[in-house]
Amino acid sequence: MVLPHLDDAYGLARWLTGNRTDAEDVVQDACMRALASLETAVVERPRPWVLTIVRNTAFSWLAKNRPRAVVLTSDLQQQYAATALIDCAPDPEEAMIAAADEAALASAIQALPLNFREVIVMRDINGMSYREIAAAIGAPQGTVMSRLARARAHLVEKLGSPA
Repeated sequence: MVLPHLDDAYGLARWLTGNRTDAEDVVQDACMRALASLETAVVERPRPWVLTIVRNTAFSWLAKNRPRAVVLTSDLQQQYAATALIDCAPDPEEAMIAAADEAALASAIQALPLNFREVIVMRDINGMSYREIAAAIGAPQGTVMSRLARARAHLVEKLGSPA
């Protein structure tokens, strides 16, 4: 139930912690928690269940290891640009532009407040439905949609309009 969702778990942890090594630690701890609760948990939808555990573990880890700070970032558009350029075998100039765009998008996403960053990552990077995100973060679907709209607005403000 846990193993098929490790890539999504790592992706979410990576975006929440901002560090590959820290994300690995968070996912390992989350997996241990998930496996320990498998005997008693009734799991109808494993993906949101696993990502909820990863999210909560990441927040616990961040509270212990990082000062609280609000950072805005615009990494999503860069990721889309980089993906589009990779798919069409870019020349060196396009590759350099794509890398710069990817870095700017990653920076912009990382700078988003944590509650906005998590919904952007879950929806636009992991492709989760509003219902799955709502279940994962323990909030109504309307709240998920509102946070997603605000997160996207921050990204557009930081990176410019998507033209």
